[in-house]
Amino acid sequence: MVAVTDDGPGTAVVPDGFDAYAAGRVDARFTDWLRERAEPDWTAATTHQFARELGGGVLDDEVFRRYLVQDYAFIEALVGAFGHAVGEAPSMAAKSWLVDFLGVLTADEDDYFERSFDVLDVQPETYDNPDLTPATRAFTDLLERAARQGGYAETLAVLTPAEWTYLEWATTAADGDAPTRFYLSEWVDLHTGERFADVVAWLRDELDREGAAASARRQRRLARLFRRAVELEATFFDAAYDPEGTVPGGGRQW
Repeated sequence: MVAVTDDGPGTAVVPDGFDAYAAGRVDARFTDWLRERAEPDWTAATTHQFARELGGGVLDDEVFRRYLVQDYAFIEALVGAFGHAVGEAPSMAAKSWLVDFLGVLTADEDDYFERSFDVLDVQPETYDNPDLTPATRAFTDLLERAARQGGYAETLAVLTPAEWTYLEWATTAADGDAPTRFYLSEWVDLHTGERFADVVAWLRDELDREGAAASARRQRRLARLFRRAVELEATFFDAAYDPEGTVPGGGRQW
């Protein structure tokens, strides 16, 4: 396939329709099309300075504190979106998968946050009701809008990149020596390994099925949601260094 451009000179992108992308490809996946349509934001998110420094064990504690407080606040919206997906899921098997992952978010990760906040000397009054950065507000709003104004596929279009990008950068980080600070090494561990990889694989399979069956118009909407989520992942990392930084696209969501 000859690459075309629509984001500026030298920026290779795939066709804006899934059918055109799938033509001539064996076992074309809807999520591969979404990921490729999300460049260059996908690369920006998965190779971000924050991820590189975290994986290398050199991330400044103050940067990580800011990030962790915002992420803890974001988890509430993420849990809500997964909960909405449980209600919208088309089968009991799908509902079971989503409920299982909700258990990880509300148990395993919550324990990690509590231990990390303690060591990093972050007080409850700071992380229980933080001032949200523009990036956190934008990402939270995207999750809520996708769940409230869309359906199962729209929710998956935001949840899948939120988890998949983390698997991508954390897998790269895991190839090196583990950071000596437990709150860095465990954050990598939580987003790698067979259990988390299975969750991402399942989310992709669900979105592959839902997306391939959607109308061309809805597919384009799913692509916009997916790309916006990836864009905001990179912006969320940016905010760890510059909490008041601007959010690309302003109020754009869909």
